[in-house]
Amino acid sequence: LSANQLSGEVPPEVGNLASLRVLSLSNNQLSGEIPPALANLANLEHLNLSANQLSGEVPPEVGNLASLRVLSLSNNQLSGELPPEVGNLASLEGLDLHGNELSGELAPELGNLANLEHLNLSDNELTGEIPPELGNLTGLESLRLSNNQLSGELPPELGNLASLRVLSLSNNQLSGCVPKVLQDQLASHDLGDLPFCP
Repeated sequence: LSANQLSGEVPPEVGNLASLRVLSLSNNQLSGEIPPALANLANLEHLNLSANQLSGEVPPEVGNLASLRVLSLSNNQLSGELPPEVGNLASLEGLDLHGNELSGELAPELGNLANLEHLNLSDNELTGEIPPELGNLTGLESLRLSNNQLSGELPPELGNLASLRVLSLSNNQLSGCVPKVLQDQLASHDLGDLPFCP
């Protein structure tokens, strides 16, 4: 139902569609909060609510969507912290929350997403350090964290990201250097003032 000029709130009754595999409501004018009842969609593989006017926090119940492979909530007005329960989504391959108002620190539990290939949390208000647990994501191909308020030294564990091709870290308050092992494997990078380690 994407790009249909839908308005109003996402009805919680959608959570009754027990066999639903794909729910795409992107590029509408939906507002209000994400209903926790969506967590009842045990077979859901793809959830796309991007480019709406959704507000409130990402419900921790989203961590119950055991079959979810893609979660896209980008370009909304979501706020608060990213719930650590997101780390329960063992099948997740893509997580895109860029262009919101998310704050707080990155949950170390993100390092549990063993199948994650794409992580985009850019253009938010995230603070604190990048958790070294992100170095566990050996299948990660793109990591975008630019335009936040992240600080501290870049964890050397990022050098474990053997599949990484895209790295975006600019417009933060990060220090240190980018592991040299990434220099040759990155096809695209936006590092701001961060150098590669010698």
